[in-house]
Amino acid sequence: MKKLVSLVLALTMLLGVVAIAHADDPVTINVTRCTFNLATPDSAQVKKVEDAINAYIADKINVKINLTDIGSGEYADKVNLALANNEINLLWTASWEAVIGTNDLVPKNAVYDITDLLPGTALYESMAEGQWEATKYNGKNYFIPVYKDNVEGYDFMFRKELVDAHEWDITTVKTLADLEAFLADAKADGLKYPFLTQKTAMFYRWYIDKFDFFTADATTNFFAVDRATNEVVDTILTPEYAEFAKLMGDWADKGYISEDDVTKVTTDTTTQTQDWGISWWTDIPVNAEANSRYGQEVVMTPATDRYAHSTSALGSCYTITANSTEEQAKAAIDFMGLLYTDSTLADLYTFGIEGEDFEYTQAEGQTIKHVTQHSDSYNHSMWESASATIVTPLDNEPDNKADLYVDFNGGAKTSEAAGFRFDKTPVEAAYSACQNLFEQYGFVLENGGVPADAVDAYIADYQAALDAAGYQAVLAEFQNQYNTWKAQ
Repeated sequence: MKKLVSLVLALTMLLGVVAIAHADDPVTINVTRCTFNLATPDSAQVKKVEDAINAYIADKINVKINLTDIGSGEYADKVNLALANNEINLLWTASWEAVIGTNDLVPKNAVYDITDLLPGTALYESMAEGQWEATKYNGKNYFIPVYKDNVEGYDFMFRKELVDAHEWDITTVKTLADLEAFLADAKADGLKYPFLTQKTAMFYRWYIDKFDFFTADATTNFFAVDRATNEVVDTILTPEYAEFAKLMGDWADKGYISEDDVTKVTTDTTTQTQDWGISWWTDIPVNAEANSRYGQEVVMTPATDRYAHSTSALGSCYTITANSTEEQAKAAIDFMGLLYTDSTLADLYTFGIEGEDFEYTQAEGQTIKHVTQHSDSYNHSMWESASATIVTPLDNEPDNKADLYVDFNGGAKTSEAAGFRFDKTPVEAAYSACQNLFEQYGFVLENGGVPADAVDAYIADYQAALDAAGYQAVLAEFQNQYNTWKAQ
């Protein structure tokens, strides 16, 4: 009997130890993010970064991550499949992403409501309350914004080598048409892409001073608020759209725009070559970041003003997926809280392994350490990683980078439509049908795929196809919702 009692006690103690150990096991979350600076992520190096992150956070938070990097060219498709298979807990996305963007995920109920989980956490306290308010949908928090340039505006971007060689005065450029003489020089130099659109439909960006494209989606840029009238309009029938499409067609005819942009042969790394002359850049507080991203010196001049609007703070963000358990959701918030407040973790997650992917440097005149990146295996930028207030500045960025971001966000214009979010549920089928027509018509028009003298007829065909798909009903729903919102 004594032996039996002793055995029972021993087993009880053992089970207690096992239970305690099990209770202390970290919560594992699957983290998926996009790689923009490399054509193809190096899975072995990503695994090394994952291991280093887990080693660093082990005694700080009860979380372990599985890190997946996916190249930007296949990101949306792979993430969409992974979401369907419930393989992701914490996902990087953006308002402008296709298929898996913020405006896609909310209607699909694919994201976790973290409204009640945020208050009191390190994550919530890491940025101003206004950031959380600006990124709400229907009064609820589903997204974790990256604190970066959370307003929207665009610049003309030039390779500095050409600016110096031709002595271009880029300050004289106020409109797209002002680029003409510079593009002629770039073509004469034999460049393959005098004007590189980066296979992007640019009406949405170049005409932001005229319209608030509140869908935050180039594929539905045929809906917008006209800033002059504060009314929702059909942009396809505006003089501005015809003007833009004709200019692109003319430039393509002159050899300034390559058909590679129309056929999407250009990639996210084409900007890292010397094959182009002029392109576009999303304005940020420290535009010198582009030098590191593109591996060469570039210079900018403003193309538009900057605006704070409904989705500008969602230009880069994370979301916790709806398939996550509450335990995993809390773990993701803990991880993001540490990522947004701990410089060591933020640098590791952004730049990789010190000594392999980057070095800390401090040049003469700099008061803090900076980062020099030199990796072809793991390479991310602050804007798609962690808060600008915590990621160490690059070697070509100023010591006060964090302050510049705060000032930048505070100096923008507030859009008339800021706070408005369209609910496409009543007209979802027609909305999607119209969206599907964009690639056939809009993308081609906006990338120089239609000769200037054929633009008017092509736009008429585009509008007819939209109307046949139910466009007018969707436009009326937009107008009704916007008018109701304005009246509140």
